[in-house]
Amino acid sequence: MRSRVTLRQAQGPPGMTVNMTIIDGKAISAALKAEVKAKVEEIAASGSRVPHLVVVRVGEDPASVVYVRNKAKACDVCGIKNTTIILPEETPEEELLAKVRQLNADDSVDGILVQLPLPRHISEAKVIENIAREKDVDGFHPLNVAGLWQKTPHMSPCTPKGIMKLLEAIGVNPKGKRAVVIGRSNIVGLPVAKMLLDANATVTMCHTRTVNLPEVTRQAEILVVAAGHPHTVTADMVSPGVVVIDVGMDRDPETGALCGDVDFGPVAEKASAITPVPGGVGPMTIACLMENTVECFLNRHNN
Repeated sequence: MRSRVTLRQAQGPPGMTVNMTIIDGKAISAALKAEVKAKVEEIAASGSRVPHLVVVRVGEDPASVVYVRNKAKACDVCGIKNTTIILPEETPEEELLAKVRQLNADDSVDGILVQLPLPRHISEAKVIENIAREKDVDGFHPLNVAGLWQKTPHMSPCTPKGIMKLLEAIGVNPKGKRAVVIGRSNIVGLPVAKMLLDANATVTMCHTRTVNLPEVTRQAEILVVAAGHPHTVTADMVSPGVVVIDVGMDRDPETGALCGDVDFGPVAEKASAITPVPGGVGPMTIACLMENTVECFLNRHNN
């Protein structure tokens, strides 16, 4: 899956220029959603119902409201049936778990996603564990996580899967490259490190408190930043030619503007490729969710 990207010259050390690619996640995700739509149309043409995704949102977290709305729009684009269930902030944990169990038992539902974060009185781990593995479109269920690490059948988490597809789309093969991942979460950091290892990269995992972090990041040929803090990576922390994948979605503490974990402008001047925020990783996460929903449908109906 290849897509058009934006190119311009970026300055490296004196006397050296770097061809810099701004990775257009919107265009690449549109191509993936077109593939998903074609598969859904093929399913419908066979006389079957189309895949059905149910998204549950608890409360009115502003970011969650936007994410859930964007997921519904993506379903419409791909021809996937979407149901959004909105529960009040004060919903008891057991009530949410009962709703999840009800969806597990509903044969018309192929994928279940409970939007994170959840209110503090609800255990996210308990909710994730209660989603049926075969309907876990997020890839967060413990058995799906185990499958990723053990190389057995599993559902891949959407954001790490999207990152790997971005690299593929711009022609970056991780094999033999030095990759650095900042962030150790089960949602992004750990699984993307494993996927890069499986692609035969040499991977270093670290976090914002890693001693001499700039020395580590300057070794990277592929740098994935999922720290959740604005301006975690500055220009002095990268070497010319690095490919930078910024997973962050933050607010600049000084301007209030939307930004990532990377100091975009200065880092872009040294990178060979970089994802913008917004428009980079985010669209790919949703496109991969659509792909996972279809995969859940096919796994359930072909077994």
